[in-house]
Amino acid sequence: MPFQDIAGTGERYALVCFDKKGVERPDDPDASGGKLSDRVIEDLKTGAYTSVFLFSHGWKGDIPAAIRQYDKWIKAMIDQLSDREKMSSIISGFKPYWIGLHWPSQPWGEEEFAAGDGSFDAPAAPLVEIQEAYLARFGEDPEIRQALETIFEHARKNAAATEFPDVVREAYLKLHKALGLAEGPSAGAAPGADNPEFDPNVFIESDDVSFGGFNIGGILSPLRQLSFWLMKKRANTIGEGGLHDFLVRMMNAAPNARFHLMGHSFGCIVVSSMIGGPAGKASLPRPVDSVALVQGALSLWSYCDDIPHQRGTPGYFREIRGRKKVRGPIITTRSKFDTAVGRFYPLGVRVTGDVAFDPEELPKFGGVGTFGLRGLSEVESTDESMLPKDKEYAFRPGVIHNLKSDEYIRLKEGVSGAHGDIAGPEVAHAIWQAAIAGAKEKGIGS
Repeated sequence: MPFQDIAGTGERYALVCFDKKGVERPDDPDASGGKLSDRVIEDLKTGAYTSVFLFSHGWKGDIPAAIRQYDKWIKAMIDQLSDREKMSSIISGFKPYWIGLHWPSQPWGEEEFAAGDGSFDAPAAPLVEIQEAYLARFGEDPEIRQALETIFEHARKNAAATEFPDVVREAYLKLHKALGLAEGPSAGAAPGADNPEFDPNVFIESDDVSFGGFNIGGILSPLRQLSFWLMKKRANTIGEGGLHDFLVRMMNAAPNARFHLMGHSFGCIVVSSMIGGPAGKASLPRPVDSVALVQGALSLWSYCDDIPHQRGTPGYFREIRGRKKVRGPIITTRSKFDTAVGRFYPLGVRVTGDVAFDPEELPKFGGVGTFGLRGLSEVESTDESMLPKDKEYAFRPGVIHNLKSDEYIRLKEGVSGAHGDIAGPEVAHAIWQAAIAGAKEKGIGS
């Protein structure tokens, strides 16, 4: 994809796109070999840019949706003139380079949403369309195609069945295996490998209209669970693979530039995996300078040394702290109004048991966008409130700041759910303030 201009600002960002395996898509007509990342590297080699800001969207992000999101998020950053002036006072000749990362993260599509009555008996689209959508989402390997054909053949006969025929149950088990989804249920395993044992009967027995609002219950109900697990795995695979390599290349190309990462929803897995690298334990040329995990759809225990519900097990991204891979602060946002993370994330991880929906109760399975990052000492983390756009934070390097954001991330007119209400100036201000705190640290570029 070419660079995207941000209307009314005179600035642009690079939209760098990766496929489901973490390989960059070679479809930029203006780049040598079609890879926009190569153009980014050449730009950074000039030494003209002092700071690189990378953003990753979360689930349900196709390319048009990603562009809409990045247009709003980055413009909100640009509009924070006082923060930009503050950064300019710290970094001589401050010049940002904006990057939006796209990855195929759509676990379900519009064709699966209810037509309006909330009934599972009336598909929102013909089943053949939903079947083809899942083939595109899961991949067209023969084992996957055969399993889906069996499942949808029986769905056409009795989509609202309350019990699985043996042949359908077996098809689901084969599909689960073909997708390469591991079974835990270790809360410290890699995203997508921290799943409970897969039993299709559990999903049909615990089916709930509130679970995502989908219109694919009955025989098709486990598909949404497998989609959720697959997207978690994909976010980690892409982050640890092609995007980690991209980050390393950029750091080497711009040895004096600061790097600031922001992820939203599953994008928080992406940016954490970019920093962690393969198995969460790879090295970077130097630490990144700040990280913002906005309404994160990753485990609240991801960064801790010892998970309380599973003693002796560290969070999967613990090495980010242990190896001091972030020079400045890490901030998280959490909001009680974000039902996508607050209710859907724990249900998506585990249908029954070991979950909680109350932000004051810390469960085994819960999302950062509800609870923040937990299992850390008072020295390592703080709890505070998101501030107005003109108030200064006291962010500290190497500390995780969990920001209670109910006042600013909530349901608003024109916004599709509180989960997506992150383009306000207060969120942009918090990201800037984390970047500013990171920029104050001595080291690269000092």
